[in-house]
Amino acid sequence: MQQCFCIKNSYCRIDGLSSPKILNTMRLALALGLLLAVLVWRSLRNYRGLPELPAGATRPVDCMVVIPARNEEGNIGAAVRSLPTDSVIVVDDFSIDKTAEEARAAGAGVLPAPQPIAGAVGKSNACMEGARVLTSRWILFADADTRFEPGFVEGAVAAAEAGKIDFLSIYLRAEYRDPWESTLSPFGIALYFCGINPRADPASAFNGQCVLVNRSAYEFIGGHKAVLGDVCEDLKMVALAKRHRMKFAVMRAPRLGRVHIRPDDFVRNARRFSQVKLWSGMSVIFAAVAWALWLPLLAVLIKHHEFASAIVWALVPSVFLSSWYGWPRAILAPAGIYAILPSLLRGVLGAATGRHVEWKGRVI
Repeated sequence: MQQCFCIKNSYCRIDGLSSPKILNTMRLALALGLLLAVLVWRSLRNYRGLPELPAGATRPVDCMVVIPARNEEGNIGAAVRSLPTDSVIVVDDFSIDKTAEEARAAGAGVLPAPQPIAGAVGKSNACMEGARVLTSRWILFADADTRFEPGFVEGAVAAAEAGKIDFLSIYLRAEYRDPWESTLSPFGIALYFCGINPRADPASAFNGQCVLVNRSAYEFIGGHKAVLGDVCEDLKMVALAKRHRMKFAVMRAPRLGRVHIRPDDFVRNARRFSQVKLWSGMSVIFAAVAWALWLPLLAVLIKHHEFASAIVWALVPSVFLSSWYGWPRAILAPAGIYAILPSLLRGVLGAATGRHVEWKGRVI
């Protein structure tokens, strides 16, 4: 009887010790869940706060397109064909593949990029050469991995003219081409918009993947020649526009275009956050760390045999991030949380130490 009594008391003692731990774990899960919900809400609010480029413009516009391209065989032809006929200049940035031939076959004019001067960034060097030969009122600078729907150029020019905008950056719908990109990139974009708030600081959101410029204003600030040495040439360009009191804006066009997002883009984006407000970069790091706590907390719930709570908690990344991933890709969200951490770490260390970034075989 005494042995049974001791055993019974022992179980009571164990329950008394473990119950507060479980309760604290549940409270932590609830608090972290609320925090993650706020982070997702913040990133979606920042993205959806961008005005959407309206569709439907069809009138002819005086606009030419410059696409800098380095080893973009397999990409450049589709980009050229998605734009108005006879409107595209491709600047071949010392490609070692058939980029130039593919661009010509698609209907683009092709120029070789000049040899960059010491310290110059290849993309800005190529953009400068393409703009040099144009006389159109508007110039659209687009990456080689962008694709556009009919009416995009007309709509962009109409929006710029209506708003008297000299520099217009346009976010396109993100495109992923393999399982690795589908796992990592949507979460990377969610983190990006945790740190970028276009309403509070529109200049920080100015992105060079797709930029429409008024040629007169562009030439007045010195064009890409003025930003040749900057890895984040888009931020430098908008800073020059602000200095000269020129109007700039940022919009989104998810229905009129798409852009291929590569995991390596997030390494380069760390430089962007080192040039904007400190709080922007810290917000991205904070969000990444908060999400990284998801798996340890899941392990604690399983350890305490709180299986019902563990199942609910296991679904949190997929459910919360579904707006960025889309269904059924959202099942990859848990892996994306951790897959991006090495890229973020490399980017942060590179930005902190001034380490160069390698892009398509060239150090920039």
